Amino acid sequence: MHTTKKVRVRFAPSPTGGLHLGGVRTVLYNYLFAKQHQGDFILRIEDTDQSRYVAGAEEYIFNCLKWTGLEPDESPIHGGAYGPYRQSERKALYRQYAEQLVKDGYAYYAFDTPGELEKMRVDFKTTQNPSPQYDLTIRTKMRNSLTLAESEVKKLLDENTRHVIRIKMPENETVTFTDMIRGEVSFNTSVVDDKVLLKADGMPTYHLAVVVDDHLMEISHAFRGEEWLPSAPVHILLWKYLFGLDAMPQWAHLPLILGPNGKLSKRDGAKYGFPVFAMNWTDPKTNELTEGFKEKGFLPEAFINLLAVLGWNDGTEQEIFSKTELIEKFSIERVHSGGAKFDYEKAKWFNHEWIKKLQVSSYGLQVKELLENKGIVITDQARFIQVLELVKERCHLLTDFAEQGAFFFKAPEKYDVDAVKPKWNEAKQVFFAELIRNFELNSNWNAHDLETGFKEMAAAHQIKPGELLLPLRIMLVGGKFGPHVFDIAEILGKEETVVRVKHFLGLLQ
Repeated sequence: MHTTKKVRVRFAPSPTGGLHLGGVRTVLYNYLFAKQHQGDFILRIEDTDQSRYVAGAEEYIFNCLKWTGLEPDESPIHGGAYGPYRQSERKALYRQYAEQLVKDGYAYYAFDTPGELEKMRVDFKTTQNPSPQYDLTIRTKMRNSLTLAESEVKKLLDENTRHVIRIKMPENETVTFTDMIRGEVSFNTSVVDDKVLLKADGMPTYHLAVVVDDHLMEISHAFRGEEWLPSAPVHILLWKYLFGLDAMPQWAHLPLILGPNGKLSKRDGAKYGFPVFAMNWTDPKTNELTEGFKEKGFLPEAFINLLAVLGWNDGTEQEIFSKTELIEKFSIERVHSGGAKFDYEKAKWFNHEWIKKLQVSSYGLQVKELLENKGIVITDQARFIQVLELVKERCHLLTDFAEQGAFFFKAPEKYDVDAVKPKWNEAKQVFFAELIRNFELNSNWNAHDLETGFKEMAAAHQIKPGELLLPLRIMLVGGKFGPHVFDIAEILGKEETVVRVKHFLGLLQ
């Protein structure tokens, strides 16, 4: 275990594109663990692979964390005592560790050109080994400091010949560690290739950088996706060679999030029509837009709730958790080791529950923006809040508010006349003409009195109220939807209600 008593965890994304919900779940588990133990949550940008760097991706990651309310204690933006927090700004640090490994016999210089590496993949290809790797059998046949004379190596280094530093994987050793989720995990070193630790441009690869940075930043626990499990033996050996295994953080490899066919991908989202990124992401190279949960109409509270239980539960039947409850109840040991299947319908259910649970004023601003995008301007705030309260039961996404509530602020552009016409008759025409007069004379404009008066009139005209309610609803909202019809009339007010009824009667002529 780490010498530091304090819990320090980190999320270390590469700024290469949108933030997948698997990435946000990794952030969430790190964040919850840190807060539960009064520890620190660090965000470190792993931008050592400059060829994959995408402009705007780093800013996007910070925006996503801000939206979800999972902001780090230390980062390139927030600062901290363990900076810099971008690997590209730490470049000078890594070479000394790589050189130390060479000196101690745990790594070596490799001078092979890209052409020679390509040739190796062709020359050593067999049916048993269809894709040869630079490993303990092949290293002896390549141009590196293990096969060349010491004088030759010195000469090549003195001439600044392009080279990389590779780890020298030991033969047939068993490397074991205890994963907080999976228990004991073992690997045989013979099946792992000699990974590059320092690239020709002097940048470290992830393998070297992650170990050096976790050590220098005093990381106590490292939680990352299970796709990193195959790299674990390399990282464990680097810990052992550089800092000693006692210094290594405790590890947990989180299960994958599964889509309809295997690992959840951006393509699944496009194919099945659900978001896989936290927020909208536009690829600057292709201009392709990938929709995010935020823009789809999800509340951040619902988003982190659904992610928390995607692969974890607290041992009870509880499904709805606030962030405070999650901090209290989360435990990494209760994270499942198997993949968790993402279900979009269930995700919407979580959002619906949070829409009902929260004060409508907490998401009013977002709904207002959605309505304004549809050309509906809100001027009366009190009425707006009243409308949100009335329709929230019907909304699974914040975007549903536009459909469920727009007619309160703007008369419908289309009316479902065909739903009324077949059963329309002279008696109903007379009833509604009289209803208009009653409405105009009415001084008690509230839902209860309007409903009572409506039913008394229907009885006097000997028409069942049910036959008259649907036409009235369509007159007010344009279609067969919306909350209780007299609640609608109350909020619309006398003048607007009368205007809409008259307009619709005109359409039936």
